Amino acid sequence: MADAVHDLGDSLSIGSAWLLNRLGKKSADSEFTYGYRRLSLFGALINSLVLIAGSIWVLSEAIPRLANPVMPVTEGMLALAILGVMVNGIAAYRLSKGYTLNEKILNWHLLEDVLGWLAVLIISIVLQFADWPILDPLLSVGFTLFILLNVIRNFWVTGKLFFQAVPDKALHKEIEHKLLAIDGVSDIHHQHLWSLDGEQHVLTAHIVADHEGVFGPDEYCAIKQSIAMALEQYPLAHTTIEIELTEEACRDQPVPSQTDQH
Repeated sequence: MADAVHDLGDSLSIGSAWLLNRLGKKSADSEFTYGYRRLSLFGALINSLVLIAGSIWVLSEAIPRLANPVMPVTEGMLALAILGVMVNGIAAYRLSKGYTLNEKILNWHLLEDVLGWLAVLIISIVLQFADWPILDPLLSVGFTLFILLNVIRNFWVTGKLFFQAVPDKALHKEIEHKLLAIDGVSDIHHQHLWSLDGEQHVLTAHIVADHEGVFGPDEYCAIKQSIAMALEQYPLAHTTIEIELTEEACRDQPVPSQTDQH
């Protein structure tokens, strides 16, 4: 029962992931100027919520059965387990080359399903030779808890990205150091790094140019070239850099966390 409900959740997740990934490939327009790639993150959130709700329901059904276990129909379990291993194995293989966070979450769960159905297969064989009905609810509880912990972890990561948290703190700091190392750059502020879909990132920053009295077109172009070279190695889909002069006041409101640093 646990695996049947979980696989229903996987079916809904795969369907929504397919639809949202297709919609996410739409080009940017005047309303959604960054495009629709964040639909992939939205799909990952939906998938996580479906699996969390399904796992909680399975636990509510399986835990009471630990006190009064009922011998399942092992022949049916065996047939379902064989089918489950085959179907989930094929699906996991097909999604193994996915690169979006949504596809990675789905693939992770499908791989868990393969292992879970293998466990069901083994237990169903054991139950044909031993009268241990408690193995069925024990398997349901253990398997579901394992899934639930991983889904909650993925939900937390996806939720942070959805609310535009920094996708990689080390990368954020590394980019800051790269920009500050450019000749003619004295400071950086309003640096923001967020992700469209967990793979393609967006960077915006204000750079202060220490021009030493002279800052003409040549100096401006030189700094722009240096910035482009410094950032070309990073997975940045969109980059917006504003160059300010030392004596120039920034027109944007200061960010408290960055005000303390610069």
